[in-house]
Amino acid sequence: TLTYPRNWTEKDADRLVIWFKGDWINVAVPMYVAIANTTGTPAVVNHDNPEATRIGVWTEWVIPLQAFADQGVDLTDVNTLSIGFGNKANPQAGGSGKVVFDDIRLYTAPAEQ
Repeated sequence: TLTYPRNWTEKDADRLVIWFKGDWINVAVPMYVAIANTTGTPAVVNHDNPEATRIGVWTEWVIPLQAFADQGVDLTDVNTLSIGFGNKANPQAGGSGKVVFDDIRLYTAPAEQ
């Protein structure tokens, strides 16, 4: 649950960037990010690589904020952020491994030259 920043449009942010590192011995499952408002269904964005949990080098995952807004999330009042593995709509027990995360940030588009 977030206390600040909840307004993800502040300072013209346009993308969420997450750095992560998995391990080749991990169970290969999809990875997702979900954000939600106080009310409403979370918006879920899946990583393009269904085996992202097995990527053993630091990897930058760039997610346009519009991908969440298109699913109905009000970006001016984000209440929660979750990172998960598998299918958020149909969780399954099991799986094993370790993924580490760093530098979860909001970024703005670079100024045009």
